[in-house]
Amino acid sequence: MVTSLQKLETQFFAFIQARNLTSIKTGDLTEALGLTQEQERELLSRLSRSGLIARVRRGLYLVPPRVPPGGKWSPSEALALTTLIEDQNSKYQVCGPNTFYRYGWDDQVPNRVYAYNNKISGERKIGSVLLTLIKVADERLGGTETVKTPEGIDLIYSSKARSLIDAVYDWSRFNSLPRAYDWIRIELTRDDKLPSELIDLAIRYGNQGTMRRIGYLLEEQKIQKSLLRKLENELKPSSSFIPMIPSFPKSGKMKIIKRWGVKDDKASKS
Repeated sequence: MVTSLQKLETQFFAFIQARNLTSIKTGDLTEALGLTQEQERELLSRLSRSGLIARVRRGLYLVPPRVPPGGKWSPSEALALTTLIEDQNSKYQVCGPNTFYRYGWDDQVPNRVYAYNNKISGERKIGSVLLTLIKVADERLGGTETVKTPEGIDLIYSSKARSLIDAVYDWSRFNSLPRAYDWIRIELTRDDKLPSELIDLAIRYGNQGTMRRIGYLLEEQKIQKSLLRKLENELKPSSSFIPMIPSFPKSGKMKIIKRWGVKDDKASKS
């Protein structure tokens, strides 16, 4: 703790604890603690640099419910993300590696939170929480489920089916092909309703490449023909063929599937 501000820090934590606050904005302390704007700015800056509170942006800080043991504190991932999103009046959904781990497809615990949203793009750090924020159009948000965290925060995740679509759609960002094809094959054996949901979400949130790859994969898994036709009807005519695994080197012998406009080799069936 910073000794030169020890008295003010004690008053600060007494103030937030008495009011059960989780965040503080510039201007909240001037009247409550009898501070000038400069004193308030310096107090918040020193507390943030010391790791006692966490800066969300200039003028907005997350605060612990009490003086943190050991003199260091960081908010939870859920609190950091939702506070930033609410401050921006944005919408979001946790996606990518976080959902791949959540649904049991990947055993590697992500060291950051990935989130689609409609306002912010780039990397952010709040306390020790690392955020990768992916700005998308409003119409690409959806296909979600809400989970209440132990601290009572409603956290929005991409659903299982939406996460599978994104693993194909956003493969270059998440490095998820060809693994995603195996995830889909496994989940198809567990849920009879998944094919219809995958097709609906591919049409709504995917692109032509996503629909072509998903269509071929589902046809390989003997999915109902009427469902496949629904997806096929959304495809635009094309004379080019896309690879099932874009990141793999081009093979001399590739299977051409005209119906879906894809070319494949054994790698996508590993």
